[in-house]
Amino acid sequence: MLNIIAWIVLGLIAGAIAKAIYPGRQGGGIVSTMVLGIVGAVIGGIVVTLLETGRFQLTAATLSIPGVIVAVIGAIIAIFLWNLLAGRSSY
Repeated sequence: MLNIIAWIVLGLIAGAIAKAIYPGRQGGGIVSTMVLGIVGAVIGGIVVTLLETGRFQLTAATLSIPGVIVAVIGAIIAIFLWNLLAGRSSY
């Protein structure tokens, strides 16, 4: 149960920071921000594991300062990919 709460907290923090950093307007409310942060944690965890070990492995960032940084970077990547796939401009 605490693991789920940690994921929700990490998602809210990382999603909110990523939306504040990324240029342009991203719609959505608190739920989409949370989902964005959780997806960012997974993307960031995969990228960090790939850089550290050279293997593609499904991992996620943890609720710590480095974990939040990795999750924010992953959430920024997720926003970029979403805008790319949706055909939206960030301006």
